[in-house]
Amino acid sequence: MARRCRRRRRGAEGTPGRADAVVWLLPMGDDAGWSLRMSLVLYNTLTRRKEPFAPAAPSKVRMYNCGPTVYSQAHIGNFRSFLMADTLRRWLEVSGYEVEQVMNLTDVGHLREEDEQDAGVDRMEVAARREKLDPWEIADKYIALFFRDLDALGIQRAHHYPRATEYIAEQIAMAEALVANGHAYVVDGEVSFSVESFPTYGQLSGNTPDELLAGARIDVNEDKRDPRDFALWKRDAKHIMQWDSPWGRGFPGWHLECSAMARSLLGDTLDIHTGGEDNIFPHHECEIAQSQSTTGQPFVKHWMHARFLQVDGGKMSKTLGNLYTVDELEAKGHPPVAVRYLLTRVHYRQVMNFTFDGLEQAAAAVRRLRLFASELDDLADGAAPGTPPRWVTEAGERFDAGMNDDLNASAALEGVFHLVNESHRLGPRGADAAAARVALDRFDRVLGVLAHEDGSVDDEIEQLIVERAAARDNKDWATADRIRDQLAEMGVELLDGKDGVKWRRTGVGS
Repeated sequence: MARRCRRRRRGAEGTPGRADAVVWLLPMGDDAGWSLRMSLVLYNTLTRRKEPFAPAAPSKVRMYNCGPTVYSQAHIGNFRSFLMADTLRRWLEVSGYEVEQVMNLTDVGHLREEDEQDAGVDRMEVAARREKLDPWEIADKYIALFFRDLDALGIQRAHHYPRATEYIAEQIAMAEALVANGHAYVVDGEVSFSVESFPTYGQLSGNTPDELLAGARIDVNEDKRDPRDFALWKRDAKHIMQWDSPWGRGFPGWHLECSAMARSLLGDTLDIHTGGEDNIFPHHECEIAQSQSTTGQPFVKHWMHARFLQVDGGKMSKTLGNLYTVDELEAKGHPPVAVRYLLTRVHYRQVMNFTFDGLEQAAAAVRRLRLFASELDDLADGAAPGTPPRWVTEAGERFDAGMNDDLNASAALEGVFHLVNESHRLGPRGADAAAARVALDRFDRVLGVLAHEDGSVDDEIEQLIVERAAARDNKDWATADRIRDQLAEMGVELLDGKDGVKWRRTGVGS
């Protein structure tokens, strides 16, 4: 029978029968979370293999994520790495870990050789001149935009967002310690780390000594003892951001910042350190060398890196005009939640190709999941979830197996859509539908696309029907047909009659 389907609102997080009921999807008892934790394997860039994950302290994870350099608005290539870190944290917490997460904000400019056009420029100062602001104002502006984009994408806030400029004293102290123990030296007010003093330098990236010599173009200084040596403290009279140090006015090296902030907030040894694959060398390689040479302890147990994001099969670059921001995509009609789904559905260790067709498909998948959640609310009709039927537990097992296999989101999503497809095949009601809804909520604690909702599914359907009616009034039949097709993809059938348009749900596919 045609009807306007009511959408029963979900209770707030913590409502009995929702978030508090997730434990029954796992083995009952206190060891349910332990069981999941013991199954987690993650690829370690340092060892080049998957390894069982085990933090230094039981049930507590200390995680550091390389964040943005805040001279411009972050683009979707940057957010692939940040979303990987968010997915990792979400899964660790679902698995019963307590996570302390740190993401740095690099607000000191540095000489970088990231591409030919920008070789040898200080991006913070270039941005300051372009926008007629000082570098501190530039940092404040783009940090605010970064947090806005985090919220738009449903990325959980880290526990700490240290700014490099707030940890100058700690960076100076670390450089002093390295000079004192012979791992660094001073020449004309600049402090350089001696790569020769750290025999395992190159282990993370796989670079050989000859390759390191051939590629030693960063932080060039003729007074360095070895071309491979990198800067801990730099001197440049033209640099705007400077501080007093034992070696005179200057500013810290890029690599030193993360080591000092990570150590200050998380201790000498971290459980996990993440970043994009472009961070592996030189940044993370240098972090290892200077951190372990300071403390004598392993710096990171588990290194994880997200692969590059391509656009239409090619490189992202400013000159090609394809460094899309969340704002730009939203202005084109693509909601941030679709961006989130698209960037997380492909395994983080695979190079991902961004296309607008893919983004449309991601939006459609999110609509299907949201509509499915609404369907389950109607079918449950207020019933409390009981013992989940086998098809629900199978969905949970598939999801868990995917996530425990190095965050294989693609495999985990097979579990999600097993739940969708079996529900439509079996037509559960009451307690079984409520059990499926609890399972879906648990999956979304990792996916972040339902709780991230920016409006009800019914509201979206009603708005599309209004837009279709306007198109029909204007005899814009192509638009009207396109909207009908879009609604059909969402599992909505339109019934045109003398009393107007009614709609009904027909089921949602995967």
